[in-house]
Amino acid sequence: MVRWTVSVSRETDIAVRGFLAQHGMKKGDLSHFIEEAVRWRVFDRTMAEARSGFADMEPDALEDLIGEAVTATLATDKSS
Repeated sequence: MVRWTVSVSRETDIAVRGFLAQHGMKKGDLSHFIEEAVRWRVFDRTMAEARSGFADMEPDALEDLIGEAVTATLATDKSS
């Protein structure tokens, strides 16, 4: 576990702490909330980059590529 020091606006602080308080905030919930938000943001950005990388690909070619990836993943899972 590492520690971050972050600065947010007063409005964001009040909104997040108010939200957590309404949902029975416990010690550590703010850290958990921030970690989850960061993970979702990284995932969202990664997906956006992946989508833009395939934007010019023909739909049929993209479907074939996805099918090959699924087949390879399933084959790897079976051999594990």
